[in-house]
Amino acid sequence: MTGHVHAPSPRPAPIRRAARWAFVAVLVPMALATLAGVVALWPYGALPTIPATAGATTQAAVVTDMTVADKDNPEIHARLGGVVVAVAVPPEYVPEMRVGDPIRVMSMPDVQPGYAAYVFQDFQRGPPMALLVGLFVVLVALVARWRGLASLLGLAIALGVVWRFTLPALLVGRPGGAVGLVSAAAIMFVVLYLAHGVSLRTSTALAGTLVGLAATAAIAAWASGAAHLTGLSDEYALDLMSYAPQVRLRQVLLAGTVLAGLGVLNDVTVTQASAVWELHDAQPAASWRRLVTQGMRIGRDHIASTIYTIAFAYVAAALPLVLLVSMSTGVPLLEAVTSGELAEEVARTLVGSLGLVLAIPLTTMIAALVVTSGRRTRSAPPSELPNELPDELPSEVPNEPSSDEPGNDAEPARAVTG
Repeated sequence: MTGHVHAPSPRPAPIRRAARWAFVAVLVPMALATLAGVVALWPYGALPTIPATAGATTQAAVVTDMTVADKDNPEIHARLGGVVVAVAVPPEYVPEMRVGDPIRVMSMPDVQPGYAAYVFQDFQRGPPMALLVGLFVVLVALVARWRGLASLLGLAIALGVVWRFTLPALLVGRPGGAVGLVSAAAIMFVVLYLAHGVSLRTSTALAGTLVGLAATAAIAAWASGAAHLTGLSDEYALDLMSYAPQVRLRQVLLAGTVLAGLGVLNDVTVTQASAVWELHDAQPAASWRRLVTQGMRIGRDHIASTIYTIAFAYVAAALPLVLLVSMSTGVPLLEAVTSGELAEEVARTLVGSLGLVLAIPLTTMIAALVVTSGRRTRSAPPSELPNELPDELPSEVPNEPSSDEPGNDAEPARAVTG
């Protein structure tokens, strides 16, 4: 008869009560401060609106004929409610149109002689956009399952915060830095716990994210003043000021800079906290210093790749502007980059990257501190834990763990004979 040995089952992770109470002591006041900020900055009263043209209505139509007689003042024909009408179209839109395209037109009553009674407003994009959203939701549900659906719910809540609080607060002239910081903090408190669950790991990522957001807001506030970033270079700036006189464009720019780095900052802090947890699971006796060192190896790679992501995201968003700048002759590159048109995009990239670079080491250190905080409940006292471990841990499990070690709660191995 032969015998074999069952290894003892893994010991449960220690209950890190001190770390939990520390997070409660830090994050609960931050949550209350965020709630107080929402109340203080809430846009009470009526909001500015764009007045509609008297008597004008918008209707759906379908392009039936693209024959254009006057290229300077083009008109096409579209079917509107069973009737074919002439529709005035901006010249730059004519090459983008095809027969059968669904569009929206604005009817202009009491129009003066010589002016079109119907004016092109925009394309109808509802069906293809709904298809994209549906495909996105289905794929996320299939691949990420319940966690993916929780993330989608968090995204919906985040967009609701921006729509109901952030935008109205900026329209009535609230300070942009405070609005951006409070909005981002409120979003993170909800989204992180909703998508990743209530745990020490999630709390670690949240703490790193909040500190990164605070650093981003402070740096953005300094940069907007020192570099004279006014927000006036945006093509919609004058329209916004004419319809909402209380809006301060520099504050809008400041709030946008804080919110722009939110998604990437959240991504790197969650990933960094998870990386430290996985390192600790693979090396349960590794020291705090070793976990920080190994975690930062991952963090440095993450910093490098994420900076590329931020930079190219802004370049892509401002590509028409970049093309115009590239066509400028006789203008030095440094002068072009620091011009009002591009300086705001460059500042957003640099400010977001600075917040990211500060958040990663802080999150790594907090995570390493949390995972090593409960070692007194393990089988060996802290004085007997090695400070450094070899690169490869022994794969064999001893048959008979020592029962003399204090606090050893593992059951001894049992020989089973067959």
